[in-house]
Amino acid sequence: MATNLYFSQGRKSEQDLYEEIIIESLKMYGQDVYYIPREIVNRDRIFEDDSVSRFDNAYRIEMYIENIEGFDGEGDLFTKFGVEIRDAATFIVSRRRFHSTIGRYETTDTKPFFRPREGDLVFLTLSQTFFEITRVETEQPFYQLKDLPVFKMRCEVFEYNDEDFDTGVEAINNIESIHAQQIVITAPTANITGEFQVPEYVRQINTGYEMRGELVDIDFADSDNMKFYISHNGATDGEYHTWTTTNAIVGDVSGASVTPVTTEEELQDGTQNSDFDTIGDGFIDFSENNPFGDPR
Repeated sequence: MATNLYFSQGRKSEQDLYEEIIIESLKMYGQDVYYIPREIVNRDRIFEDDSVSRFDNAYRIEMYIENIEGFDGEGDLFTKFGVEIRDAATFIVSRRRFHSTIGRYETTDTKPFFRPREGDLVFLTLSQTFFEITRVETEQPFYQLKDLPVFKMRCEVFEYNDEDFDTGVEAINNIESIHAQQIVITAPTANITGEFQVPEYVRQINTGYEMRGELVDIDFADSDNMKFYISHNGATDGEYHTWTTTNAIVGDVSGASVTPVTTEEELQDGTQNSDFDTIGDGFIDFSENNPFGDPR
C-alpha cells in the first residue's frame, strides 16, 4: 500500500523554512571560521597521496561547533618525541551557505564544489587552531522533512608539514612564517639589483640544476647588509642542494637579483635541533661510521 496522499513530510515551503531557521541559528550560535581548500601540487597516482600541498584561498563562513564542553579526541599526549596535540572537533555548515560562499568559486577537476572535501582545512578564529577535515557526513540529520540542509565535518588538529600558505589572511599565513623551514641568505645592500616583492618565488641557476624557493621576508641584518628568508627550498633535479654564493638569486615576478655572501638554515620556533645535538654528545659517538648501531 502506498503512503497517504493527503499527508506530506517534504513540502518545498516547509523545507525552505526549515533551512532558513538553520542558517539563522548558525549565524546566531556559530563561530566565524575560514574554510581553506587544499590545492594538490603533485599527486602520487599510485598511493593517491600528495607530497606537496598549497593553500591559496580562504573563505570566511559561519559554522557551528558541535562540541559544547571542549574538543574531542585524545587531547594532549606526552610521547618520546614531545607533546602531541590530538584534539578533534565536529563542525556543522549550511549546504546553501557553503555552495554560495565557497562552492561557486572553487572547482574540482573543472567542476564546482558540491560538498566539503576531506583534506581541506578549517581555521577556527576563536582558538586560532587549524583543523583538517577527515570525514564529511552528508546525511546527518537524516532526511528531516525529506531534506538534507547541512554538512557535518569530522576534523582533527592539523599538523603543519612545510605546506605553502598564500591565502591573503595574515593570521593564516603566519603558520608558514613561524613553522616552515627557512634558509637565511645575507647579502650586502650594494649587491641588490632591483626591488624584490614579498612574497614571490625566486630561483638560482647552477650547473646541472636550479634552486627554487619562496621569498617570505626581508629585513636588515645591519646598516650595510640585508637578510632574505626563503621557504620551500628545493632543487629541480630532485637531489639535495643548497643555495650557493657564486650565482645570483632572481625574483620570478620582480626580476630583482642579489648574490649571497652567506647562507644558513633558520631554526624555527619549536625545533629541538640544538637540544638533540647537545644531549646526544653525551652518549652518541659521531666519530663512528654508524653512531646509531654497531661500530664498524
